[in-house]
This record gives sequence, structure tokens and C-alpha cells, in this order.
Amino acid sequence: MEEKEAEQAEFEEGSWKKPLKAILALALVIILIITLVPYYSIKVNPEPEKIPALYEVIPLNLEVQGTKFQINNTYDMRLLVDPDDGRIKYTANRIVTRACENSDGNRLCYAKAIYYFMRDKFNYVADPLGVEFVEPPIEALASGGGDCESGSIVMASLMEAVGIDAQLVFVHGHAYVRIWVEEAPKRYKNDNWIYLDWTCDECGFGEIPWENWVKEQWAVEVP
Repeated sequence: MEEKEAEQAEFEEGSWKKPLKAILALALVIILIITLVPYYSIKVNPEPEKIPALYEVIPLNLEVQGTKFQINNTYDMRLLVDPDDGRIKYTANRIVTRACENSDGNRLCYAKAIYYFMRDKFNYVADPLGVEFVEPPIEALASGGGDCESGSIVMASLMEAVGIDAQLVFVHGHAYVRIWVEEAPKRYKNDNWIYLDWTCDECGFGEIPWENWVKEQWAVEVP
């Protein structure tokens, strides 16, 4: 009799221990998911922590000559992209280090930081009607604004300065940039390139206005 009671007690003890173990295992899995998924999603698709103002990133006492070029051939605009200018490199480094302080050098975070900086901190200023002036990128940065071509030259220069391959893209009457970041999620890409239009206030990273998709476009590799 006592032996049967002992067996019954052991059975009852085992019957509640099994679901308890399952519950504990499930709780552990949930904790791991909550902990690891945000970590890896940040690594794969990081966002800049903050976008610095223009005055925070350009060199102090920056002197410019007020140089402007009148260029009618879009292909020649590539020659103004200048990531090797020490002042451009300084500005690019300041943008990404302030915006992506905890990204461990993530290039996607760098690309987003530069795009948001251009979109939100660099002013669009149109050229006189019928005249196309383009200035060197450091001069455009010093003035704080420029037209679509000037800003695209600035953005391409900043991207190249931090090791991101950039090209100038032209459609009739407009210019923007595309960049190559292989590790970026596919949702940002079109034909493996990420298209960026800094003049579009409502465009997120990897978005350009729909009307530009339906126009004939051509891309120009920068030196």
C-alpha cells in the first residue's frame, strides 16, 4: 500500500514538473528573442542617433573663394566631386562620428547620416532662370546651400570621403545621387543601388519622387 502511495506521489510530482520545465524553457526563449532580435536588427539596419547642424561639422574659419562654374555638360560635373579635399573629409568624418557614435563603423549608418544631413541641414537654392552654376563642394558647404546639382556633388563627395561608392544621376532638369552599400537591406535598393534625392523633404532613405522613376535617367561615375 505504502509502495503504491509513493509511486502515486512520484507520478503526481513528475506530472507538474514537466509543464513547469516547458514553461521555463519557453520563458527563456522569449527572453533571448527580446534581447537578441533588437540587437541584430540594429546591426543590420542601424539608424543615426542624431544629425548634427552644419556649423557643427564644417571646419572653423573656413575660407572660400566664391568660385562658380557654368557647366552645360552633365558629364563634366563629375569632375567637381572631391572626396580627397581635406575639408570635405573633415566634414564627412564629423557627420558620421556624431551621428553614428555607437554603430561600430557601420557603412549603412554612415550613408543614412550623410543623406539626412543633406536633406535636413543643407538648403535648396535655385540658380537664376536659364543659367546653370555649379560650385566646388566645399564652397557649397560653406554657403549652406545650393541647387540640386551642387547639393548632389556635395553628397557624392561626402559619401566617397567615408568609403561609400557614389554616382551622380541625372534626369531632365534634375540631379540626385545613387550609392552602393552591399550590406544594406534589399528594401532600400533598386537594381542593387540606393537612390537618394536630398531635395525631397518627405523622402526617406532610399526613396526618390515617383515622377523621377518614370523619366529617362543616366548615371555618371565619379573620379
